[in-house]
Amino acid sequence: MTGLTQAGRRLRARLSRRDDGRAIVEFLVVGLLVLLPLIYLVIALARVQAAAFAVSAASREAGRAFTTAATDAEAQPRALAAAAISFQDYDFGTAGRVVIDCDGTPCLRPQGRVRIVASVDVRLPLVPGFLAGALPASVPVSATNVATVDRFADR
Repeated sequence: MTGLTQAGRRLRARLSRRDDGRAIVEFLVVGLLVLLPLIYLVIALARVQAAAFAVSAASREAGRAFTTAATDAEAQPRALAAAAISFQDYDFGTAGRVVIDCDGTPCLRPQGRVRIVASVDVRLPLVPGFLAGALPASVPVSATNVATVDRFADR
């Protein structure tokens, strides 16, 4: 019975030892392992959402600028300038692309439809260039808007 009491005393002594400082270290390690990917995900999603807002605004404003132009010659530069402002507002600068397509000629005829596609490639944060072949380094985001020329516009 002395062997059993000795084992009991050793177990009791082991269980009564203090864990001074170990719990906080474990909490920090586990917290960082969970928190860092979560922060990265929030940053990446925020950038993709900003791109979605940028392309939506760029296609809409380019359509408005195109259809309100006085002549076909000034319509395209106006639309591209309006789209560039929208891309700059969301910090995409010259990364955005705009494609303008009319359903007939001339583009600015009454009830003519103009299709504008705005797109941008969102570069994911902290993905180095040499991993671009193995991982997706960017996410393409695009928006399409169809604008109709005013039927009663005086051109």
